Amino acid sequence: MRLKVKKRGNSLSVIIPKELAAGLNVDDGDSLYLTKTPRGYELSAYDPEFAEEMEAAQKVMSRYRNALIELAK
Repeated sequence: MRLKVKKRGNSLSVIIPKELAAGLNVDDGDSLYLTKTPRGYELSAYDPEFAEEMEAAQKVMSRYRNALIELAK
């Protein structure tokens, strides 16, 4: 799919067609993430940094499961 780059003030923008936005599951105001890969760049609604933080949080929660259950009471 070909996207056009347009100048908006001092910035450049890309218009995303509805079909692509639906495939990315994004709407007005959502954030997209650009990740450099060996094959180029990847645009997605997936934030790899947030995923790493959530993985670390899940490890802590599973390790201290009983303590968190008691704190929730």
